[in-house]
Amino acid sequence: MDSFALGRYVPLNSVIHRLDPRAKIGAMLIMLICIFVPTGFVGYGILFAAILSVVLMAKLSLNFVWKAMKPMLFMLVFLMIINILVLKTGVLLVDLFGLTIYSDAIFQTLFIAIRLMLMIMITTVLTATTKPLDLTLGIEDLLQPLTAFKVPSHEIAMMISIALRFIPTLIEETQRIMKAQASRGVDLKEGKMKEKIMAILSLIVPLFVSAFQRAEDLANAMEARGYAPGAKRTRYKQLKMRPADAVLLMGASALCGLMFVLWLWVL
Repeated sequence: MDSFALGRYVPLNSVIHRLDPRAKIGAMLIMLICIFVPTGFVGYGILFAAILSVVLMAKLSLNFVWKAMKPMLFMLVFLMIINILVLKTGVLLVDLFGLTIYSDAIFQTLFIAIRLMLMIMITTVLTATTKPLDLTLGIEDLLQPLTAFKVPSHEIAMMISIALRFIPTLIEETQRIMKAQASRGVDLKEGKMKEKIMAILSLIVPLFVSAFQRAEDLANAMEARGYAPGAKRTRYKQLKMRPADAVLLMGASALCGLMFVLWLWVL
């Protein structure tokens, strides 16, 4: 649980930290579109170099970014097993004791792994360089045009911000409960399947109780401070775009255009 980094804000003084949250959210969405453009390993290499340069500009350690990706390793191993068992196209690489592994299964797994890695890197940079309040304001401003269609932009932004804010808190709560259960003799790593299921239940039940209690405390605190969903609200802090924000959006757009050109070239 200590390796979980997604959702944590890292207070540093960098050019990425000082950017407008709307520009960072917009650039993130553009980059997510780039990731799903099938450009092959060349395009993914360009995207990785671009995202890595942003990570270095944000003064984030590579170890911090790696911690955000470690929880996905189990999913990647699971996807690799599924692809090996299901995909039977391409060049036959291994034929051993009835187990056949084809090239398409390996390439498909690599593409999925690279896409997940790039997406996690982008979202980690966003949450690590943007304060939760600024993130809420940025999401609300971007959703503001949808209010014409009766979409509650402020409430949606508030829910997203609260969810991101409480991810590290719930992880720390899970770690605390695991230590408490281990001190009472509960073994979450060894034992039979039935024993592991019972051990997981002993972890999930108090975690849900704690999460619901935190949600109730938060609701009471917001109500005590006069928060009313749907009410007309004013802001003390006003967001303002600067030339650096425009450079970020233009750079992301140019990179996205390059990915589409590579896609057409590959086809």
